[in-house]
Amino acid sequence: MTMRITYAHMRPAEKVNALWATTRRREGTTVVEVSSLDEASWTGATEAKVGTVSTTLEGVEPLAWVVSPRDALVLAKRGVPGWRITVVDSGVRADIVDALARTQAAFVRTGRTGAGMQAEITALPGISAAVSVFVDDVPDAVEAVASGASDLVLRGWTSSMVGDLRDTLGGTVIERAVYPVGVSVDALRANLPAQHFAAALDLVDAGGAARPKYDWAPGVGGPAPVSPNRFSAQWGDEAWIGDGTVTLADMPPDLQGILARVLDGEAPSRDEVLRLFSARGAEVDVIAQVADTLRRQVKGDVVTFVVNRNINYTNQCYFKCGFCAFSKGPRSLELRGEPYLMTIPQVVERTVEAYERGATEVCLQGGIHPDFDGDFYVALLEAIKHHVPTMHCHGFTPLEVWQGAATLGVPIGDFLARLKAAGLGTLPGTAAEILDDRIREHLCPDKVRTAQWAEVMLTAHGLGLRSTATMMFGHIDDAVSWANHFEVIRTIQRTTGGFTEFVPLPFVHMGAPIYLRGRSRRGPTWDEVVLVHAVARIAFHGMIDNIQASWVKLGLEAGTRLLSAGCNDLGGTLMDETISHAAGASHGTAMTTEEFEEAIVAVGRTPLQRTTLYGEVGDRVS
Repeated sequence: MTMRITYAHMRPAEKVNALWATTRRREGTTVVEVSSLDEASWTGATEAKVGTVSTTLEGVEPLAWVVSPRDALVLAKRGVPGWRITVVDSGVRADIVDALARTQAAFVRTGRTGAGMQAEITALPGISAAVSVFVDDVPDAVEAVASGASDLVLRGWTSSMVGDLRDTLGGTVIERAVYPVGVSVDALRANLPAQHFAAALDLVDAGGAARPKYDWAPGVGGPAPVSPNRFSAQWGDEAWIGDGTVTLADMPPDLQGILARVLDGEAPSRDEVLRLFSARGAEVDVIAQVADTLRRQVKGDVVTFVVNRNINYTNQCYFKCGFCAFSKGPRSLELRGEPYLMTIPQVVERTVEAYERGATEVCLQGGIHPDFDGDFYVALLEAIKHHVPTMHCHGFTPLEVWQGAATLGVPIGDFLARLKAAGLGTLPGTAAEILDDRIREHLCPDKVRTAQWAEVMLTAHGLGLRSTATMMFGHIDDAVSWANHFEVIRTIQRTTGGFTEFVPLPFVHMGAPIYLRGRSRRGPTWDEVVLVHAVARIAFHGMIDNIQASWVKLGLEAGTRLLSAGCNDLGGTLMDETISHAAGASHGTAMTTEEFEEAIVAVGRTPLQRTTLYGEVGDRVS
């Protein structure tokens, strides 16, 4: 098994304010350790996205404690979970064993000379703590690890020093925040007060490791943390950024085996997909390489896009999806505007305009207006097809289909047949979010569940209506839910073959109610973005040939970078994108064919305008 070492950038302090914490964070600090936390220090650290640890039981409640065996037992009796507790080496073995066993503390803090004895203690059955040691430099760290430490506490280390540590130790080196890597969002939600839950989520990625220090997130202006030499942005030192030389042979045996079998044509199992989603650092680079190899085999160097228009006919909705800023975004951001409901003639007018501007598709989606019933969707399609018979209508999510059928009191199949007869061409795969009801329960509790979404898609495909598949990620989800989502999509596709493409949708957090209420992360990290797109190519190889990068969520520069990580499509021109914009995305609401072509050619690929069903439109463009 590959050795795994975690580390935390920690600074001791008497008091904390936002300016001090912000400065320390820019220098690399993730956690501040104080003897007695007061309200001002909690606020200053939290605003700067620095975690708080207290060394006593006095003062305001911190995110975690580093305390004596005696105080650790007091915390346990209060119901504090072990992952919030670090026991300090008191020098009395019996006290330490008792405290670790009864509290199930995550760490035992000791000096380098005590690491050996604490390693003996943590090896005892019934104890799960890691030995944690303050180290000043790389030789100290190597000595501590050799003595049995598996968690290192760093103070004032530069990125180049951390890079040296990574390269010297080898194995897997992961930065943690306050808690051990792997503590789930479910555990945080169940055990932390609301403001602590929000503060903890701001510190971590989907795997519970420390979130990278860069400011980038999907939808945020500015470039993604993309290196020309490699995909992973886990590390910020020059040695990492400048050298992307890594191959499959450099990978751990389990990952080598999965990827080698994939290259031989064997689909990864659900558990193997989970392993791919758990990758970090150089593993991300190699997964992207394998995905790109498969992309070349299946799609060559052609990159497709569709000329379309999004028509979001209303932003009024009676569902309570926590991520949706389109219908429930804060007015303070001046993104949502006033509630609106287009008339059918207005939708037709926009369709005619789109046709005159060269569009081959209109994408019809909106909120679920309380006055809507299934007849509205049918009438909308009939009006569009009457005025623009050749326009492809890509419309209505499984939620809209389910709701439409329910309002009419008819089976899903009968309603879909009516929609098809009225002119529906394909369905968008949105409303999927994460197809794992453990996540949906908190993300979109009143929305269709996984089985209902699948029921609509299976029925639609059976009627000859094809669809896209999507996954919105980077909020309260994790690698397990991603693997489960992919397995739902693969199960449907093996049965019907009805999905035309897979579209990962990175969560845009800035205006999302669930983030503003402190109940989600700040979107996915760049490495998570790369993984979801690359693993999609790998997991859906031989089943879904087209993997799309969303320029609306990521920007065109980042989107074209993903063309070397398994993607072959950049989506549509859109003309009027409003949903991501309402959430705070700053990458625009429309793209021209010329902009697509220029960006695609710039990365050495061949642009091709396509239809919704991936047929060609006219001659290949260059």
